[in-house]
Amino acid sequence: MLRSLLSVLAGIAVLTVASFAIEAAVNLLLLRVFPEALPGPEALSSNPWVRTLMFVYGLMCVAAGGYVAARIARQLPVQHAAAMGIIQSGLTIMAMLSPGGNHASRWVWVVTAILTIPAALVGGVVCKRRKANDGLEKAPASA
Repeated sequence: MLRSLLSVLAGIAVLTVASFAIEAAVNLLLLRVFPEALPGPEALSSNPWVRTLMFVYGLMCVAAGGYVAARIARQLPVQHAAAMGIIQSGLTIMAMLSPGGNHASRWVWVVTAILTIPAALVGGVVCKRRKANDGLEKAPASA
């Protein structure tokens, strides 16, 4: 039970740290590479290309979190990834409803909350398949 809880929390921690780290690096890079199109930080949140990029790497971070949750949970890896996705989806909805949750449109929040669960499942399935493939590679070859 404790391992299950820790696996889900670790998945959420990984996706949070990864998404904030990528956002910090990408925002600085975009502001330097495209100074005319993105004159300041406020332009980042209003640019549809930047928003799309943020959405894509955000979902990739959720998949990474699902992978970590599945990897740490020895049993039922995909279910642990799904649990992480469900909890993260709930956290996304809470952020949307919070007073500071108006930096994106409602439909972006809703789509993000919906796609969080499948993204986490992708991470869990990748982990499960990788574990299965690792077992095949380690099996002795019969001659």
